[in-house]
Parts: sequence; structure tokens; C-alpha cells
Amino acid sequence: MTANNAAPAFAAIMLLTGVGIPILAALNGGLGTRLGSPMAASMILFGLAFLIATAGALMTNAIGQIRFTAEIPAQFYFGGLFVAFYVIAVTFIAPRFGVGNAIFFVLVGQLISAATIDHFGLFGAMRSAIDARRIAGIALMVAGVWLARRTS
Repeated sequence: MTANNAAPAFAAIMLLTGVGIPILAALNGGLGTRLGSPMAASMILFGLAFLIATAGALMTNAIGQIRFTAEIPAQFYFGGLFVAFYVIAVTFIAPRFGVGNAIFFVLVGQLISAATIDHFGLFGAMRSAIDARRIAGIALMVAGVWLARRTS
């Protein structure tokens, strides 16, 4: 199956992932509030995530692929830093700022970052140049998210 043939399935999975991000923020924020510690809630989340990832790696025989080697550029190992930053930040901020407000700014940051990564082909990503049409589309997305979050 080619990427083009898989596009509808990929889109559906990523849509569900997007649905899950605010749910994660609300649940982990609530856990952190109830525990009195966003860091404790983050540790619980990462502990469960580690167990699930380990089970998946065991089921797919991927354990042997886990390695740290100089052949792989160091930056490819740093994704966990961004996940940890996101989880800790949203766990602390969402209950104080509102899940919608927190995710609004996450979305704007994602749009900017994704466009930059695609434009320059950073980290081996497929290149997709930023042109006037793409800038207009991103601006419309940001405006739409802003309008959706705006209180009357």
C-alpha cells in the first residue's frame, strides 16, 4: 500500500490523535489537580505510556531495534524532551488557563512548526514549500481556531 492509498487511513488516525490531545490535557490536568502535583500526574502518564509502548514493542518484536548509536544523529533521540515538555506544561497550565485556551496555542505552535519543518525538509521530512497559498491556508486555520475559542 502506497502513502497515497493509505492517505484516508492516515488522516483518520491523525484525526483521532488530534481528538485525543485535548482529552489528554483535561484528564492529566484533572489528575494533577487532584493529586496536588502536575509532576506526579506526568509521571503516572509516562509510566503507563512506557508500559503500553513496551507491550507494543514486545508484540511486534521491536525490542531488538532499540539502540543508541552514533550512526543515528543525536537530534533524533530528543523527541522525548518535547513530549515531556508538552505533557508537563499542559498538565500544569490547562486547569488554570482552560483546556481550549491551552490547546489553541498548541495548535498555533503546531501550524508554525509543521510549516517550517516541511518548508525546509528538517529532520528528513518531506519538503513542501511555503508559498502564498499555503500561508493563506495557515492564516485561515489560525483565524478559525481563534474564532472558535473566542468568548462572546
